[in-house]
Amino acid sequence: MGDKERVKKAGEYLATEYKAERPLDIMRQDFAPRSQAEAYAIQHVFQSCMTAVRGPAVGYKIAYTNAIMRERSGVNAPCSGRILSKGVLDSPATVRRAEFLRLGVECEVAVRMASELPASGAPYSREDITDAIEWLAVSFEVIDGRPGADAEGQDPALKAIVTNISNAGAVMGEPVANWRDIDLPASRGRLIVNGELIGEGVGSDVLGHPVEPVAWLANNLADMGQSLEAGAIILTGSFVPPYMLDAGDSAIVAIDGLGEARLDVI
Repeated sequence: MGDKERVKKAGEYLATEYKAERPLDIMRQDFAPRSQAEAYAIQHVFQSCMTAVRGPAVGYKIAYTNAIMRERSGVNAPCSGRILSKGVLDSPATVRRAEFLRLGVECEVAVRMASELPASGAPYSREDITDAIEWLAVSFEVIDGRPGADAEGQDPALKAIVTNISNAGAVMGEPVANWRDIDLPASRGRLIVNGELIGEGVGSDVLGHPVEPVAWLANNLADMGQSLEAGAIILTGSFVPPYMLDAGDSAIVAIDGLGEARLDVI
């Protein structure tokens, strides 16, 4: 089986298993990714197959930008996944618990790109990309955790990438255009569920600054010959570890300077 055939088979397999709500045990298959480049290629096929039911890709989620999450997962650097349009909701939002296998949320800064960051311009620094950003917003990342067996000795980043890092969408707060006036590294982010503080962190926990992951994403895409497109929505990584929700739960994420967003589960 050639590399292109393996990638296509793997991506289609993931889409079939995901839709059937079966374990995503791709890492036990003979077409499991052998490198991060191959994992991203399979992710692309997987998410392309999902657009018929979840809409076109509208942005990216960046994972493992927080040291706590890297330590927990054994992944030593950020990874990215795609966000599909039907999962993106405006706050206040309501979702049905029955539509997820394992519903979770994270507290994140969302970024919307005003202009493209072409692959030809890489490498980018945070200072390079500031003018390309249209707005920031507080947001939930919505995740749908799927079980899946690992094979011994595999890089955990490969499984994360190939399964789209469990992304199921986002809930967006109000856009903030004057974000450059906010001390984002010092801004406190909080996740509150049913009135109880579940976790909190500060912006500097996210690669030192919540916008820094956008530069990482632009450079990682450029390494694969891709540009970061204008209009993309980017979730830059959680201030706190993910928290699982159930029917009847009401959650709020709040970040100093960016406001808050609300999600209710029925």
